[in-house]
Amino acid sequence: MEYYRQEADQVLQDVDSSTQGLSGQEAEKRIEAEGYNELKGKKKTPTWKLFLENFKDPMVIVLLVAVTVQLVLGQWVESIIIFFVLILNAIISVVQTRKAESSIDALRQMSAPEAKVIRDGKKQSVAARELVCGDIVLLEAGDYVPADGRLLESGSLKVDEGMLTGESEAVDKHIDVIGADAPIGDRRNMVFSGSLVVYGRGTVVITGTALNTEIGKIAGLIESAEAKQTPLQRKLESFSKKLGIFILLLCIVIFGVEAGRIWFANEVVDMTAAILNALMFAVAVAVAAIPEALSSIVTIVLSVGTNKMAKQHAIIRKLPAVESLGSTSVICTDKTGTLTQNKMTVVDYFLPDGSTDDFPDDPEQWSEGERRLLHIAVLCNDSNINDEGKELGDPTEVALIAFSNKKNKNYNEIREQFPREGEIPFDSDRKLMSTIHTFDDQKAMLTKGGPDVLIGRCTQVFVGDEVVPLTDEIRKRMQTANEDFSNRALRVLAYGYKIIPNEQTEVGIDDEQELILVGLSAMIDPPREEVAGSIAESKKAGIRTVMITGDHKTTAQAIGRDIGLMDDQDIAVTGQELDQMSEQELDNQLEKIAVYARVSPENKIRIVRAWQKKGKITAMTGDGVNDAPALKQADIGVAMGSGTDVAKDSAAMILTDDNFVSIVNAVGVGRTVFDNIKKAIAYLFAGNLGAIIAILFALLMDWINPFTAIQLLFINLANDSLPAIALGMEKAEPDVMSRKPRDINEGIFAGGTMQAVITRGALIGIAVILSQYIGLQHSPEMSVAMAFTTLILARTFQTFAARSNVQTAFGVGIFSNKYVLGAVALCLCLYGVTLLPGVRDIFSIPVEFGVQQWAVATGLALGAVLLMEVAKWIRTRVTMKQQVTSS
Repeated sequence: MEYYRQEADQVLQDVDSSTQGLSGQEAEKRIEAEGYNELKGKKKTPTWKLFLENFKDPMVIVLLVAVTVQLVLGQWVESIIIFFVLILNAIISVVQTRKAESSIDALRQMSAPEAKVIRDGKKQSVAARELVCGDIVLLEAGDYVPADGRLLESGSLKVDEGMLTGESEAVDKHIDVIGADAPIGDRRNMVFSGSLVVYGRGTVVITGTALNTEIGKIAGLIESAEAKQTPLQRKLESFSKKLGIFILLLCIVIFGVEAGRIWFANEVVDMTAAILNALMFAVAVAVAAIPEALSSIVTIVLSVGTNKMAKQHAIIRKLPAVESLGSTSVICTDKTGTLTQNKMTVVDYFLPDGSTDDFPDDPEQWSEGERRLLHIAVLCNDSNINDEGKELGDPTEVALIAFSNKKNKNYNEIREQFPREGEIPFDSDRKLMSTIHTFDDQKAMLTKGGPDVLIGRCTQVFVGDEVVPLTDEIRKRMQTANEDFSNRALRVLAYGYKIIPNEQTEVGIDDEQELILVGLSAMIDPPREEVAGSIAESKKAGIRTVMITGDHKTTAQAIGRDIGLMDDQDIAVTGQELDQMSEQELDNQLEKIAVYARVSPENKIRIVRAWQKKGKITAMTGDGVNDAPALKQADIGVAMGSGTDVAKDSAAMILTDDNFVSIVNAVGVGRTVFDNIKKAIAYLFAGNLGAIIAILFALLMDWINPFTAIQLLFINLANDSLPAIALGMEKAEPDVMSRKPRDINEGIFAGGTMQAVITRGALIGIAVILSQYIGLQHSPEMSVAMAFTTLILARTFQTFAARSNVQTAFGVGIFSNKYVLGAVALCLCLYGVTLLPGVRDIFSIPVEFGVQQWAVATGLALGAVLLMEVAKWIRTRVTMKQQVTSS
């Protein structure tokens, strides 16, 4: 029901109530029929079920089968490590899921514990959860509104609804009917559950409880919003299914060939032992081919990214958000505090003599008109700045005393010199405030307020150094200045005064007539200085920035143009205009709309979904309860550190400085993290591919298997994790923020990664094949030792080639990543252990394997890595020539 469009009497009739409230018996009946005034979330998935869902992945299933076979065959160490990694990943996933479910719990905490109501004709306190539609609730400063309601009485009532609307200032309330459709922020005759009364008092008839309140609707939107997988998660899930099937088939083929050889061989062997060894080898190939550490490596690299972001004021709540940021195509950002300073600031003024813009910084140089304007602004003002520097009071009034301090006149000096002797408090109906002070033994009433009201009450004007009649010409000049300020989206206040008899100690609203007009001041919440440059950088990176705010359209457009967010062809729309658009109309207009003003929570979700429908990875910022559903719906929700707990719980990232610049910086880190993850993936799969190529070639040529099962498991253990993690520490590529966002349909091996895997894997495989061939000239045992040495060294040295797909190891800087140097050194040490006496036999390295054989294997490994770098250098030069030709 649109109660804000009805008279109060009609609303009382609709909810079957009266100003005397409900009876206790009637309230109990309504509780039975409607339920309690509390938010209830949907039933949560059991923890055990969430845990088991992590083992549905095909690659995980293949690993579990392989590990089970290993356990049967007595290979305990590798099996325990793999089990540990899989269980740890599952536990992390469950914890993150449970954290994400806390949004509704935070919403419940915003409900008021008690409410003052009229029941049975008497004022009494009841638990807020026992409120029903029709209850009459009494509100006063400091109260949380316990449910949605229509105002019946308002005594200068002001309510902070920022958690719903995103606006930083409290809203003045009234009881008048609002005739036209209005967004939540303009429904001035309604109050909403969870908002805070900051001034005055009011009487309300409850019109909505629980899920029927605006905050209840948001709770429903949060639960219906879809939790998004990141692009990397989607690609890895798809790839793991294909890889799992391929490896399973490969193992079956390898086992079949080996078993066939044993079966048809003329040698007398223990058939059972031989078949088990063939099975063990097939399992070892599966374990070697599957990078079981991949999930952990991705998690670690993402964690490194979170630490880097934390240093740039971005706290990551959900690890995959790091990667999502790197894919971001659209940033839907709030205005207040994110693009602006969230601090009202005086930026201009106007005096009747035409003085404007340049208020002197030296009080000695102020004109008498400037002095009087500033005195009225400071004295007719209830705000303060305490000893700790905390600003107390209405943001508009704080801006006025801060302006005085900025102009080198401490506001407290003015107040001490001219103490207040009386006042008429601000009232939203008359839009004025007045105070009494004595100047040079003469009392005066100082008044500030809305220009449309105050100018109309003036009969004289202070021009130069004298008071003269307010002529139509001067009145028009002042009104034109007011309109000019308003067109610039500035908030305008007018100032006047009136001489009163010295014996007069009190003033009333009737005295606020026949004033002397002094001038106007104009203020705005200005853009952050660094935001314009950051938006320009995001444009260069192919990222579209869209402003979504609860503020007015004119103000939002002005800020948008100032910071370069809006171009000439861009447009702004309000929430009401958006509601009138069909899905097709929104789709057609979407890329032209740079600013959305006066939006609702439903509008925000619709905007995010519209961009997602176009295949764009969308980031959404917010700080209020009204932002929570869209934060959850977005691919990457970004909450403000100063925002509500509900917004933070719904978001994947929190900005500790509430600054848009930190988002753009985080995008750069996200892109680097994704680059590094791809480098780690390319490193892992290139090494695995090299081993598989050597194994398949040996099968085709009827050679001895180039590796034993123990060797493959050792290589997997020694070579996979540390170098891949070290690659995750790489610095950003030079072009990281000049590229366009990657296509979400792009595979994880796109952008040259697959080419790098095939090239490096083939070169490693060829080096191993050559090494085995040379070893076969001596003995089968020697060929295995040489193949093993070449593979482990080639995979280790490949770390240098894997540091960049475009720059050579020398271009990146051999010593620029100490983690890579440490990982390579440790891998070489682990390999050295296999050459020790007593350990050689375990790894099938014969006594005859000496310096000469090691030198040949090492030379082949280094040669393979050198060819990788040459191939990369040639590919980069060809790509650059193609780019120059196409441009």
